[in-house]
Amino acid sequence: MLEKKIRINQPVIGEEEVEEVSKVLRTGMLTAWHGSGEKVSEFERRFASYVGVEYAVAVNSGTAALHTALAACGIGHGDEVIVPAMTFVATANVVLIQGAKPVFVEVDPETLCMDVEKFQNAITENTKAVIPVHVYGSPAEMDAIMDIATDRGLIVIEDAAQAHGATYKGRKVGSIGHIGCFSFFASKNMTTGEGGMITTNDAEYARRCRLFRTHGQEEAHMSVMPGLNYRMTEFEAAIGLVQLSKLERLNAIRARNAEILTGSLKNIPGIVTPTFPPYVKPSHYVYTIRVKAGPKRSRDALQKYLEENGIEAAVYWPNPVHLHPLYMGLYGYQRGSLPVAEEASDEVLSLPVHPKLSDEDLRYIVEKIKEFFSEF
Repeated sequence: MLEKKIRINQPVIGEEEVEEVSKVLRTGMLTAWHGSGEKVSEFERRFASYVGVEYAVAVNSGTAALHTALAACGIGHGDEVIVPAMTFVATANVVLIQGAKPVFVEVDPETLCMDVEKFQNAITENTKAVIPVHVYGSPAEMDAIMDIATDRGLIVIEDAAQAHGATYKGRKVGSIGHIGCFSFFASKNMTTGEGGMITTNDAEYARRCRLFRTHGQEEAHMSVMPGLNYRMTEFEAAIGLVQLSKLERLNAIRARNAEILTGSLKNIPGIVTPTFPPYVKPSHYVYTIRVKAGPKRSRDALQKYLEENGIEAAVYWPNPVHLHPLYMGLYGYQRGSLPVAEEASDEVLSLPVHPKLSDEDLRYIVEKIKEFFSEF
């Protein structure tokens, strides 16, 4: 078996990031108790400007961003929050942590983002919010979601953890809902190692998010609401500032790589390549195909074959969240509850599309996929 030579994701870190972190370390000011040191404040301002919102609040992970957003919106016991079944488990777990109930709904069979009709049908008198997820960096149907939410008085929290720079009808994700949440984990389109950001045009939500990330303190040792330590460090923000300046250029490379993969793979029987509505520009966090073939040419067999040939491929996600033991036990979900999401989770396979791929890497990925299918 070959050692991996092509990773599913790889951060693009240069000497600029190293130098900016060194500058912070030399100052000795690594963080601020209120979470808004010089670098963090600058990062917040620039990220808000980039997304096109009034406010941005930096935190220490994408999960922290989601949790903080829910807390700022007053989500709690007795509330329901609608969540798509195809997402990372954090989207649902933060709802549970707040004492509310995540209600899982189906996804669109093509985009794998939240099915708008199923969202509308799932609303009850206890529904307080909805979290549309921009899966793999492809924007959800935000206009329809916002229309329904406005009509029913619901809060919309965009999970944009995989969608930095993606646009929906000319608007950047994270600027369309009431609140947007981003992750800066090492695999994302831009990174701070760990980290997250909350975006909003609502001054009160922004104020409450800032309180929540620092133990609910309005001033030192004076808590006015429950909160946690979700602060971002100064050196993480320093990395983020450099990464943000590269984001558009690196996303353009991702888009080019995705176009090459689609052109080379779309005519292979048994493979469905990703397609997007004409009014969205995805961020191409990963390039996700669906493998619709017999047992010998299954998704898992293809993944194994690629791994054996030095190509890291990943399954996001092998189980939709409603089939995690936690949620099956709590709410009685079982296989067959949400068949579209379940079928997708059996078929999806994400391929590398990151900016560090060479043309040779792309050719090699295509060659090995064609080789796999030709053998059967």
